[in-house]
Amino acid sequence: MDWQTIKCILQFQKLVNQKNILLLIAFALGIVLCILIPQTEFSQKSIKIGVLHSLTGTMAISEKSVVDATLLAIEEINKKGGILGKKIQPIIVDGKSDWGTFAQQAEKLITQEKVVTVFGCWTSASRKTVKPVFEKHNHLLIYPVQYEGLEESPNIVYTGAAPNQQIIPAVKWSFDNLGKRFFLVGSDYVFPRTANAIIKDQVVALDGKVLGEEYILLGSTDVDSVIKKILETQPDIILNTINGDSNIAFFKALRKVGITPDHIPTVSFSIAEEELRYLSKKDVVGDYAVWNYFQSIDNIKNHVFIKSFQNKYGKNRVTSDPIEAAYFGVYLWAQAVEDAGTEDVNIIREYIQDQSYKAPEGVVYIDSNNQHTWKTVRVGKIKADGQFEIVWNSDKPIRPVPYPISRSKAEWEIFLNTLYTGWNQNWANPG
Repeated sequence: MDWQTIKCILQFQKLVNQKNILLLIAFALGIVLCILIPQTEFSQKSIKIGVLHSLTGTMAISEKSVVDATLLAIEEINKKGGILGKKIQPIIVDGKSDWGTFAQQAEKLITQEKVVTVFGCWTSASRKTVKPVFEKHNHLLIYPVQYEGLEESPNIVYTGAAPNQQIIPAVKWSFDNLGKRFFLVGSDYVFPRTANAIIKDQVVALDGKVLGEEYILLGSTDVDSVIKKILETQPDIILNTINGDSNIAFFKALRKVGITPDHIPTVSFSIAEEELRYLSKKDVVGDYAVWNYFQSIDNIKNHVFIKSFQNKYGKNRVTSDPIEAAYFGVYLWAQAVEDAGTEDVNIIREYIQDQSYKAPEGVVYIDSNNQHTWKTVRVGKIKADGQFEIVWNSDKPIRPVPYPISRSKAEWEIFLNTLYTGWNQNWANPG
């Protein structure tokens, strides 16, 4: 019996002694409510959310730190009293770098754990695999990573970059500053394949040339054939959409054959400060990455964020774009729940539209038309200390455009369906 029930009974006994019949009847009903429905929403002390990322497998190199950022935001909000007077309770599950596992865990979080929102996924293969689960249950996923676009769902909020907030400006900046002859390399799944289709459309429009396009399986270290073709074609720039720990083998192999940034620079879309911790600095210094956030951003909000992250996880830890997007995503969601005044996921989904927040990267805003985030674009050059020198930025947040205008929406849908069916109804090459 909990303390509230005990207090009810003691008060009831007091009224019995006072022989107040009307109050006795009313309070008796109150005792029934205390005893029979202690587990209703009125007595719950926490709001359950899911955290769904790869803690093992090839993507763990990137996703573990995103979990850390999510938990930091939850801890900060809980220390301030939580939401609606309740603490946020995270339920953490491992997607294991396996898309089927992601879908199973999403279903479990929604139907068994009864979470009100899920924060998770990195690769587009995992996101596209869980998307039907969230739409079936009319639930909500907060997705924190830049991606290839060609998607809008009322059940997903995208806090990472759309193509016009990373891929497209990266190509234009590279064309203007590094050269006109490109070589494209990526992991063999939906994000790199789609990103490179977008890139090729843009390079044609700019009157540049794509000299080669090669892919390796996710998690593979077999990069020799790709390196050979880069040597043969001698491009001005390598555009890299490899994900996960395959990047370690790729950059090591580049340097082994003498391909260096002063000769052929690499511009990456999925390498940030966190991934650089696992790469040999001599293998990457002088190359570039394009994101919306870098740890080197100089503003008070970012300094506080970095300090909080390192105080919790260690002075050697770094922040990155997906880490920051995961962090502010929790705050945007918390604002929506407070404004909604309820844990009902359907109402939360309505209130998260048009939310804005002063994040470490600057002001971010959820576009109500497509549930993507307005974000500032930045190009960074890798330094010897594993940080980035910001060499260009868009000065202000850019409106998200999920479907690049180089093709119609119908044409992009056909492109995606061709990939999916070609991989036997998967969003990644099964090998």
